[in-house]
Amino acid sequence: MQKGHAAAADELRRQLRVYLVMSLDGYAGRSAVEIARAAIEGGATMIQLREKDKPLRDVLPEGRQLRELCRRMSIPFIVNDRVDVALLLDADGVHVGQDDLPGVEVRKLIGPDRIVGISAGDAEEARWALEQGADYLGVGPVYSTATKLDAGEAIGLALIEELAQTSGIPMVGIGGIHAGNVAGVVTAGADGAAVVSAITRTADPAGAAAGLRTLVDQASRERTAGR
Repeated sequence: MQKGHAAAADELRRQLRVYLVMSLDGYAGRSAVEIARAAIEGGATMIQLREKDKPLRDVLPEGRQLRELCRRMSIPFIVNDRVDVALLLDADGVHVGQDDLPGVEVRKLIGPDRIVGISAGDAEEARWALEQGADYLGVGPVYSTATKLDAGEAIGLALIEELAQTSGIPMVGIGGIHAGNVAGVVTAGADGAAVVSAITRTADPAGAAAGLRTLVDQASRERTAGR
C-alpha cells in the first residue's frame, strides 16, 4: 500500500478503527471464523491472524476461511509475522515486530500494493519503523496485557500523543485495550485500537465489537472537533 497519497492513508485510518487480532482458537462454542464473522458484523474493521502455536498444515486451511470471510465482507486481512503464510493466503498485508523481517524486506516480497504494519514500543522503534516504510504503526503495549507474554512493560499514551503530533502516520494502540479505556487511546491520537480478548474472549463478540466501534468513532469525532 505504498502509494504515498493522502487518500490511501485516510482509508487505512478508517480500516484501523477496530482491529481484531486473533488466533485460530475458538471460544464459547464458536470457531475462530464464527468469532471473526460476528466481530465484523458488529463493527470490526480489520482482522489480523496471529497464530504461533498450530502447525502450518492446520493454519493454511483455516486461514483461507478467514481470508475468504474478510474478502466477502470487504475488510483487510493481515497476517502476523509470516510473509510466506500471507502470500499463500493472498492476504492484504503483513504485520511485523521489531525483531521480525524488516519492513523494507517485507515490501520486496509482498509488493507495493499490500499493507505493511510494524510494531513500535518507543520513539526509537517508531523512527526505525518509519524508515522501514511502514504503512501503519501498532503502538504499545499501551496497558499491561496477558495476551502477548513477550509484550514488555506498558508504555501508556505518551508515544501515541507524540507520534500524532510529529509523524502523521496511521496508527493503532495495542495492549490491554478494552471498552473501558479505548476512548482515551483514540483521544491521545490513535486512529483505532487493536484488541484480542476484548472481542475473542466474550460471549457476544458482535456486541463487544459494536461497543468498541461506537466508542472509537465517538472519540475520533470529538478529537477532530477539538482541533
